[in-house]
Amino acid sequence: MFKLIAALSLIISTIMMTTSCKNTDPSVLKIFVRSSSNELLEGAQVVVIGDLQSNPPTNAFVDTLITNSSGFVVFNMNNYFDAASEANSTGYFDVIAKKNTKSGSGYVRCRMHLTTVETVFLLN
Repeated sequence: MFKLIAALSLIISTIMMTTSCKNTDPSVLKIFVRSSSNELLEGAQVVVIGDLQSNPPTNAFVDTLITNSSGFVVFNMNNYFDAASEANSTGYFDVIAKKNTKSGSGYVRCRMHLTTVETVFLLN
């Protein structure tokens, strides 16, 4: 009886440890857009494009959002990393931001299960 209880508790603890070690944090890319005078800009268009020439290579990816009233956008990158292989846990992206006649660009590295933050300044 003791051996049965010990075996069951070992199996249960093994199952709990293997399921609890999986990282379920979201992959998020947060882009702030600022003017040349450092003001956060609402209503700026932000485009994120996967850099196919990066090393390691980034899969094809394009997404566009508009900044909120706080001057930032949040790209959910879970779909990108779900489509990528498990070995491809990092992506490199070009960022283009535009509002009216002003534009700016940046380059960002995004990692699986982390929040990456970047700021793009719009030049006059």
